[in-house]
Amino acid sequence: MLHVQAKRHFWWVSLLLIVALFATQATLPANAATTTAQVLDKGKWAPATYKAVQELIDKNGVNSPSYNAAKKPYAVFDWDNTSIMHDTQEALFVYQIHHLAYKLTPEEFGKAIRTNVPEGPFSEGYKNADGKPVTLDAIATDLVADYTYLYQNYKGLKGTKSLEEVTATEQFADFRAKLYFLYEAINDTHSNSVGYPWVLYLFTNMTIDEVHKLAEVSNDASLGMAIQKVTWTSPKALAGKAGVVTASHTTGLRLTSEVANLMNTLRANGIDVYVVSASLEDVVRVFATLPKYGYNLPTENIIGMHLETKDGVIQNKYQPNYPITVGHGKTEVIQSVLEKKYGHGPILIAGDSNGDFEMMTELKSVKLALVINRVKGGKIGQQAMKAAEQLGKTNPSVVLQGRDENTGMWIPNETTIKLGKTEPELLAK
Repeated sequence: MLHVQAKRHFWWVSLLLIVALFATQATLPANAATTTAQVLDKGKWAPATYKAVQELIDKNGVNSPSYNAAKKPYAVFDWDNTSIMHDTQEALFVYQIHHLAYKLTPEEFGKAIRTNVPEGPFSEGYKNADGKPVTLDAIATDLVADYTYLYQNYKGLKGTKSLEEVTATEQFADFRAKLYFLYEAINDTHSNSVGYPWVLYLFTNMTIDEVHKLAEVSNDASLGMAIQKVTWTSPKALAGKAGVVTASHTTGLRLTSEVANLMNTLRANGIDVYVVSASLEDVVRVFATLPKYGYNLPTENIIGMHLETKDGVIQNKYQPNYPITVGHGKTEVIQSVLEKKYGHGPILIAGDSNGDFEMMTELKSVKLALVINRVKGGKIGQQAMKAAEQLGKTNPSVVLQGRDENTGMWIPNETTIKLGKTEPELLAK
């Protein structure tokens, strides 16, 4: 009899505990988390920067008492040299050169490289080996001559020779050096509205699917390359109208696991993530959305440059009335697309260059700006200096994250080790 009574007592106690548990859950706020929210992996974060970012997530994510799923917070990241090491668009530009990956006739190529570029000489730093100024007409004329030869000879265009055969020629050496020289000369001489879309016009006559495939194979190739500075000089035998010129660039792309983890952690905490890039939107989408790269963003969350298309084919024209997504153009697209969607601005902006300064400073909603420290001057240098002044203080508005440019990996500090150097630096001198 005592045994039966004990069993009844146990049953009633268990029932009361279950009722109490349901009653407690019923009184929880609708937005209360029932499981532990994902915490940011410490990885190679600078400790103070990690703390500021994690606090931002805690204060604005699903565990916050003020969290409203109907009015979700969101973050905006730059892509090139912020979310990855180096520039995916620039790497693709070089890949196109080395593989002659174009769908342009010589006439179309000549039109593409002149599109919206003012006539005349480039800035002081862009002279030939004889110290003479290089003009658009001179270098474009030489490039069309080179491209015509390559077009007529390479079997991937209209010729019969292999890629190995045509890339061993002086015409290719001239083409490679002068096209990269032109790319840098345009960007350093003219405004962003000229320089940033210019490189995209070399996609003319391609479909979006063709660009996607080209971007993926370029990414994979560049991820396997060493990080090193490469210099090209055009041959004297083909001096042409522009003369002998030299151009340099840095090879190799690298994934940034800390940024991928941050993006995934933000989303796990109910904070949406967007990319706003100065590269072509369809190029960045490949990197940001394919599972093999680890960033795992939705396709629609990638915002970048837009070219016009006709019947699914890219045209040699920037999309009218769409912001050129660099500088104030990034602010414009956030306001016209994201603020219109959410009714408010982003809480976090991550960037690395002068082109990211405006979206870090013009949007009042931004609670934290994360600067990937490239030890640069200019406007982004002002942000870096502001972050340095706030080091050690509570609730910073700007934070810095350093990396080793020799390896492409972050280092757990605000300082950065520049390519070819061993000593870390905090601010540009």
